Amino acid sequence: MDDGGWPELPYPAWRDTAATLQLWTQIVGKIRLALTPWLNHGWHVPLYVSARGLTTSPMPVGREILEIEFDFIAHRLLVRTSRGDERMLPLRAQSVAAFYADLLSLLDGIGIKVSINEMPNEVQNPIRFSEDREHASYDADAAHRFWRMLVQADRVFRLFRSGFLGKVSPVHFFWGSFDLAVTRFSGREAPLHPGGVPGLPDEVTREAYSHEVSSAGFWPGSDAYPHAAFYSYAYPEPPGFRDAAMPPGAEFDPSLGEFILRYDVLRQASDPDALLLDFLSATYEAAAVAGRWDRAALECDFGAPARVRKV
Repeated sequence: MDDGGWPELPYPAWRDTAATLQLWTQIVGKIRLALTPWLNHGWHVPLYVSARGLTTSPMPVGREILEIEFDFIAHRLLVRTSRGDERMLPLRAQSVAAFYADLLSLLDGIGIKVSINEMPNEVQNPIRFSEDREHASYDADAAHRFWRMLVQADRVFRLFRSGFLGKVSPVHFFWGSFDLAVTRFSGREAPLHPGGVPGLPDEVTREAYSHEVSSAGFWPGSDAYPHAAFYSYAYPEPPGFRDAAMPPGAEFDPSLGEFILRYDVLRQASDPDALLLDFLSATYEAAAVAGRWDRAALECDFGAPARVRKV
């Protein structure tokens, strides 16, 4: 299969589409939030990379199941239920308000009534979904390239995830911060998070960071940081964490409080997969060593298909 490798997508080239798409994913993500029982660390709200785009995965609706998927190949939003319902909305240049109204109308038409908080999270100058006619861009090629970036990151993140015996999150896409992430846990409780994350209730932040973490991810850029990049941070940050040695091209960004590996640097590497895996491993080791994690009890070799892990 020709997988297209790691595609180029500089943030300024698709800025307007990224802003619109983030808000569309928030609408779908908030539907999942409204329907799914709360899981630790907010694990019930993200989306997941699929073979065609981003999916909610199954959500309970009474005694049935609902699934919503962004299809970035055919550029449509798919809505399916375990009763056999299947509906579609085209992904095209349209306002957030129109997308919101059309999706809720579609759900209502198959007997699913859901109410969500219309205020976006973690974005500058939020506008209620039903009133947002400012964000209305959709570059289909850019959306497809973005998904292909996520496909590549997702598969390397999944390999990295396999090298840990302790508690570790799924590889999931958070629609609030618009990033793909995977998180390892030391097993110890963390001090109460101070909160104050813009656009995110403190109770949500504090529940998410109730235990010590080493978290890594990928985001496609923003106005505040207009570069696609891989990142990694520790909470709470232990002394000496930011001084750890990193692979070539990666560094600690004091303004962000995270290790950063720019996506354009990764794309230029002779082996992007190996560089990303080195970055994930080095930043985790920085957190585990500085934080004095019980590495012998938590770590294992990376997994391999059809090979049982040795015990």
